[in-house]
Amino acid sequence: MKDPLLEVQNLKKYFQLNRNETLKAVDGVSFTLYEGETLGIVGESGCGKSTLGRTILGLYDKTEGDVRYKGKDYLQTRQDRFQLTKEMQMIFQDPYASLNPRSTVYDLISEPMDIHGLYPNKKDRRRRVEELLQEVGLTKEHLYRYPHEFSGGQRQRIGIARALALEPSMIIADEPLSALDVSIQAQVVYLLKQIQKEKGLTFLFIAHDLSLVKYMSDRVGVMYLGQLVELTSSDKLYQHPLHPYTEALLSAIPIPDPDIEEKRERIILEGDLPSPINPPSGCVFRTRCPHVMDICAQVKPNFNEIDKDHFVACHLYQQQREDKKSTEAGVTN
Repeated sequence: MKDPLLEVQNLKKYFQLNRNETLKAVDGVSFTLYEGETLGIVGESGCGKSTLGRTILGLYDKTEGDVRYKGKDYLQTRQDRFQLTKEMQMIFQDPYASLNPRSTVYDLISEPMDIHGLYPNKKDRRRRVEELLQEVGLTKEHLYRYPHEFSGGQRQRIGIARALALEPSMIIADEPLSALDVSIQAQVVYLLKQIQKEKGLTFLFIAHDLSLVKYMSDRVGVMYLGQLVELTSSDKLYQHPLHPYTEALLSAIPIPDPDIEEKRERIILEGDLPSPINPPSGCVFRTRCPHVMDICAQVKPNFNEIDKDHFVACHLYQQQREDKKSTEAGVTN
């Protein structure tokens, strides 16, 4: 097992809308990310995926909880956050909005170097910017062009080059492909995998495309209404999902075999996604769950390890876990 790189414990991010209303965007998320791996975070729109990534990086002030990078909490002071940006960078969702339209490619990529005092020699800085452009599939001929002169895929490549400018060890990729055409998505995915292999990067990969997350990720966490409801390896999640919400998400993925697809049962969730301003009591998924029980409205399920490295927050498996512990205790005695 590799060393933990990022440890998130009971992280919460609330937005105070007015005196009486609080939006619970991230509500008690915990996980550990190990060096060199890719952890995928999936869930429907509005579940808090992007807010989670931005809060971890310090773009949003956390409401509660701990975020430790290499064992240290970097979110305590402004100077700590400044230092964290050298170690952790973000690739943003919209390549059209995340690049300053008044800056050239050279300025966009070299700006982080200026801020952190890297490559003070202009010749060395230009050489480094050219190297970064080459790494993402662009050339030095693009140096002094402006963002509007590029396609969406090229702009995202520029965003990737900018994220690599400080040579971070971890990158948070916030739905980096959602604004791109499908044909371009494959190219960018291949680029990200190649960069990770060459540089040994760690990725927190946020997306809503389940097939894409399976290809990119070693482990996958499923979010619903600001909370993690399931976390395990990519293969285990897709072959043996436990949480009813995960089962419903996976049932929506089309299978390119008409015989299998015709026989497969699609799980249709009833009702609408509840508001994070007024989430349901107990289990947040209970208003749409086909297996809801009385306890679901009264007690919030714990996020427990039900099987080896397979965590789930669901009352369906709490009793199973207790029975297993009792059996193991009896064998030991």
